[in-house]
Amino acid sequence: MDKASLRYDAVLFDNDGVIVERTSNGVMEPAVRGAFRELGVDEPDPHHVEYLIRGPMDELGDICRAYGIDPERLWDEREARAAAGQKESIRNGGKPLYDDVAVVADLSLPLGIVSNNQSETIDFVVDHYDLDWLDFASGREMSLAGVDRKKPEPFYLERALDALGAESALYVGDSAVDVAAADAAGIDSAFVRRPHRADYDLPHEPTYEIDGLDEIPDLVRGATVPE
Repeated sequence: MDKASLRYDAVLFDNDGVIVERTSNGVMEPAVRGAFRELGVDEPDPHHVEYLIRGPMDELGDICRAYGIDPERLWDEREARAAAGQKESIRNGGKPLYDDVAVVADLSLPLGIVSNNQSETIDFVVDHYDLDWLDFASGREMSLAGVDRKKPEPFYLERALDALGAESALYVGDSAVDVAAADAAGIDSAFVRRPHRADYDLPHEPTYEIDGLDEIPDLVRGATVPE
């Protein structure tokens, strides 16, 4: 593939729901409940548990004040348990690699992962599945500051673009925040409508909507033109 003829100079991917299957609440809920228990809260409000599984964390201070516990300590405990639980799930086949990932591994341009998942988890995914064809892979920092930089903020996407020396990358994701982050970073987006997104509504139009990663090579070559 002649790089001069390519539409993009890099392709970046979200991780969960794009490269590997999403983490189930069966992994995350015990992690959150264990974090609460470590700080002496044996029966947290179920709504608070659900919020700490996937919420944006802007209400974390209010939640912690309700129990008289420290937000930083709760978050650190939550992160450690979430990372450990995801690693165990990956080892046991609970977060398998999607079959169509092999198609993009052969693309002759820089490739990377940019995820809202923890950096420790992303490093484990790359090592466990031997994704040595990636030129860049990053999750967020395992801290409250890292949460503030999560997509839809473009911080981690922009860091990847800088690391790869890319100016016209394509970002491939499975959520509205992925599309919004790509827009904020000034790059094109491809929304993958995996089965878990069958009825998912996007508030903002992506550059492309695709059914799987096997469509990415044509997008990169410019064989498919946005409608």
